[in-house]
Amino acid sequence: MASYAIAKTSLSSLANYNPAKSNLGLSSKNQVCLAFAGKSSNRAASFSVSSMGSSSSSSQKQDSTQEAEGKMDYSSVSDKEWKKQLTDQQFYVTRQKGTERAFTGEYWNTKTPGTYSCICCDTPLFESSTKFDSGTGWPSYYQPIGNNVKSKLDLSIIFMPRQEVVCAVCDAHLGHIFDDGPPPTGKRYCINSVSLKLHPK
Repeated sequence: MASYAIAKTSLSSLANYNPAKSNLGLSSKNQVCLAFAGKSSNRAASFSVSSMGSSSSSSQKQDSTQEAEGKMDYSSVSDKEWKKQLTDQQFYVTRQKGTERAFTGEYWNTKTPGTYSCICCDTPLFESSTKFDSGTGWPSYYQPIGNNVKSKLDLSIIFMPRQEVVCAVCDAHLGHIFDDGPPPTGKRYCINSVSLKLHPK
């Protein structure tokens, strides 16, 4: 709903309201809502005028703006701020693209039902139902949750191009994806335990 304010306007001036000449965007006097105090027709008052025709588009715009404002812009978070939030190992892996040693991570052999979320921003990444024993010593999953995990080319090792997987929300390094996983996807998301936080069911 679009709102307009008319301050210190007399009631007599409203009686002469001409929609064609007004810049309020109101098509008729019937669309004018008044909130005033006083009984005298000549007494100065304050009016709140609303245009009913624009309520849908304006409210939708407001909702989308509030939704955008509610999302954290993680690209602006500095390394200093990340270090305050994460342990040294978590920072090394998620923000500096490190790798934990095989068979040492907290979740490599965990069978607890639940949802694995990003350790940095708590975005849900993997369901325990997609976790499988790959024998590699790292937590492995054949499918992420929705589009919350994205991949990009990793050329950090010469002559061995890989596909790195990161959190789609905060860009935290998670691990890598390979084409030797089980059905139905045939994919193996090889993930560092320190990149994850398990929320048991």
